[in-house]
Amino acid sequence: MTPRFTLAALVAGAALTFGSIAQAQDFDNQIGARQGMFKMNGVSLGILAGMVRGRIDYDAELAQAAADNLVNVSQFNMAPLWPEGSDSNAVEGTAALPAIWENYDDFLAKFSAFGEATLVMQAAAGDGTDAIAGALAGLGGSCGACHDSYQKSR
Repeated sequence: MTPRFTLAALVAGAALTFGSIAQAQDFDNQIGARQGMFKMNGVSLGILAGMVRGRIDYDAELAQAAADNLVNVSQFNMAPLWPEGSDSNAVEGTAALPAIWENYDDFLAKFSAFGEATLVMQAAAGDGTDAIAGALAGLGGSCGACHDSYQKSR
């Protein structure tokens, strides 16, 4: 084996190895971002549900801020967070099922339904806990519809 061939083989091997690592790191960033998005939603939903359940005193301003946050997250362009190959069968640390990419239009439609439900919550948040409770049912249904189809059971 000539030194040039050996060097070329080493460079090609390193490129393949480090290219795979870079790809996984990109998925780590994207998976982390989408998980962060869901955690932000969890905080806002926790505030609203806490008010409905009487665990948090109703505060119209806080309820409105939580609802506004849900709307803001729902408006985010989801496509960069869901690259094909970032599912639970391919990457550790995610609950995203491969079915997302098999039914991507349905997945996006379910996220769109979540966005519509956040707008209902946004309109109701300042009107008291009864209004929040009604909107929360629709919001929870939109979350569950997606999770039932596209999230791995934990």
